[in-house]
Amino acid sequence: MTTSEELTPHLHQRGRASVDFICNLVRGSGKLRETLRQDIAETIPDIDALPVDLDERDTVLVDTLSQLPSWRVSQLISEWHSQMHGIVSREAYEEIADELKPVLEKYQTGGPTTLETAPEGREAPAYWDGVDFHRTAGGWDGHEAQGYIHGEIVHRKLVEALYPGGIFKQREQIAAMPPKDSYARILDIGASTGHFTTALQKVYPDAQITGIDPSLRALEQAQRVANANGWAWKLHQRAGEDTGFDDGSFDLVTSYILLHEMPADPIRAMFSEVFRVLVPGGDMIMADVTRYADMDKLAVWNADFGARLGGEPYWRESASLDLAEVAREAGFVDVTTQGIYPHIVQGRKPE
Repeated sequence: MTTSEELTPHLHQRGRASVDFICNLVRGSGKLRETLRQDIAETIPDIDALPVDLDERDTVLVDTLSQLPSWRVSQLISEWHSQMHGIVSREAYEEIADELKPVLEKYQTGGPTTLETAPEGREAPAYWDGVDFHRTAGGWDGHEAQGYIHGEIVHRKLVEALYPGGIFKQREQIAAMPPKDSYARILDIGASTGHFTTALQKVYPDAQITGIDPSLRALEQAQRVANANGWAWKLHQRAGEDTGFDDGSFDLVTSYILLHEMPADPIRAMFSEVFRVLVPGGDMIMADVTRYADMDKLAVWNADFGARLGGEPYWRESASLDLAEVAREAGFVDVTTQGIYPHIVQGRKPE
């Protein structure tokens, strides 16, 4: 058995059946979603006539679509999924916790990766502290093994199973987008449980990789993953807008699907912080959710409504930002954007 296999969750029958039920429920709703699309097209033939104000648009659409059986059933399924995916995953973990604990302890302490907790006086950001992102009860630190639950059960058993094309393959594709073939020092902001950090490790195997995140539980799982693979990451419990690193500490700074969990002002502060900690000539790449500017009125409302349903309080504020402009305001040059989902912005700090 390889070290990475040791961390793989081998769910018991009840947990496996519950996770499989969620996957099959979503997959089996395909015909319902198609019926809903057709019903919406017939009910709202002129999307451009919808109100400009998003809150007014929400009122009109909810009142209108609530008359459709396809929408009511779809919302019932979505609400159940949003509420239960974290609970089901946690219960599945509890069934195997006794078997896993020695493995988790082994890779928490044994290996080359280090983890520094938040320094005294460096509090978690107010917008992050106490928020149950993704409707995860207790937030990212609400369970002693929440990092493992989120990284190995929610993502590998649910998200990967349902995401078209594979969420982990996408991460490696984005990690390979920066313009240079190699970087000596890389900072991954919002490293969480280490999924994108792993992609960076695979693309740039000789780099010294540093990862930061406000969630200690998530970083603990990233440490286990890195130690199990013999990778010497440096992990720190810090926020992206206040990293505490010296000027010019990194050659490449990245983030993957993080910004939608931050309000606009901290996002702007983070871009300025990234600019500061990059060396002159260093590169930046950020990947996040689809910009509202790239969608029609109905698609914007659908994304906004889904974000509220899914426990994403800052989605609208974040997705309304022009990230290319934010990057230029921070001082970056050669700024480019591409992609719808994810939306990717890249830039360079001038020499």
